[in-house]
Amino acid sequence: MTQDFSGFSESDPLHIETLAIRTGQLRTSEGSHGEPIFTTSSFVFESAAQAAARFAGTEPGFIYSRFSNPTVNAFEQRLAALEGAERCVATASGMAAILSTIMALLQSGDEIICSRSVFGTTNVLLEKYLKKFGVVTRFVALTDSAQWQAAITPKTKLLFLETPSNPLCEVADIPQLAQLAHANNALLVVDNCFCTPALQRPLEMGADIVLHSATKFLDGQGRCIGGAVCGSKVLMDEVYGFLRSAGPTLSPFNAWVFLKGLETLSLRMQAHSANALRLADWLEQHPAVEKVYYCGLPTHPQHLLARKQQDAFGGVLSFLVKGGREQAWQVIDSTKILSITANLGDTKSTITHPATTTHGRLSDADKAQAGITENLVRVAVGLEHINDLKRDLARGLDRLRG
Repeated sequence: MTQDFSGFSESDPLHIETLAIRTGQLRTSEGSHGEPIFTTSSFVFESAAQAAARFAGTEPGFIYSRFSNPTVNAFEQRLAALEGAERCVATASGMAAILSTIMALLQSGDEIICSRSVFGTTNVLLEKYLKKFGVVTRFVALTDSAQWQAAITPKTKLLFLETPSNPLCEVADIPQLAQLAHANNALLVVDNCFCTPALQRPLEMGADIVLHSATKFLDGQGRCIGGAVCGSKVLMDEVYGFLRSAGPTLSPFNAWVFLKGLETLSLRMQAHSANALRLADWLEQHPAVEKVYYCGLPTHPQHLLARKQQDAFGGVLSFLVKGGREQAWQVIDSTKILSITANLGDTKSTITHPATTTHGRLSDADKAQAGITENLVRVAVGLEHINDLKRDLARGLDRLRG
């Protein structure tokens, strides 16, 4: 059974920290305080009639773990509550969340307008694979509203973006883009991976769908792969229908890990943000650093917008070293504490060279348009002591200065 919150009214709602711990909490008949993991492929019915009713959808209950599992359902309920969504559909990865959304809601001949400032694999999925099935994507600058407006046609069905973006931390005006989408009978889809609902809730600002790579901050410790799509029941029912048929399914074990991650999400995101702001301040003053990209800095062009839309600025930043690939790699290879890996959202700080890793499959022209240069370094700031992180980066940066 799940915990009952019926005693709380809409005028006196639970805070996000409480929802992240209590929503979707499963309790067995034995009264277990921790959520169980339902490691089963299928569920047994009391009779043939009950089985028929479950498959027909006239009786609620679980059928088969490809599309219905109590542990996965608990994670979906919890994340939906945090995002303020009517429903959440969990998927096998963040990319599976993007694919499921597009496959469920679009058809051949439809068009997507997408920010150029997205994760490299998102670009590849849209440009290389979906194009083969007649779904056209037009790429625009994230922060240029005129480009978004000019790209819209009667065939446009989705506006897709990340905010803050990966890896340059650009910030989109969510209410403005939502208004533009709705005025043209399109949907606004926001990847909320960098902020999570602990810092930003796009649905409250007019977005129709929120996507997550749960692999990142939702987990918080780099343990599992997973994704999620959140939105209205009408839209999510379509996404669920695709997932039920195609099977890009989140495993019960991974769902259980993400449930545990959500319990500390608010605390972690505040700590990540505090560490990242201090590191960005320090990097901005270092003579070997050409530029720092972090929306928490007053020098960031969308700083005021970020302050308006976000409760804090997140844990990811990037910076340009003076030089090129050789100097960027020198800084990365000189680190002893930061992990050289392309993942982010971990308690452990990570460092990577986007031009040859996360965005390495993009053409040189696409990299140039997205601002992915050879001297760009991305850091996902973890929860280590800030002074240790500074010293670790200084090991390589100070050599460049000398």
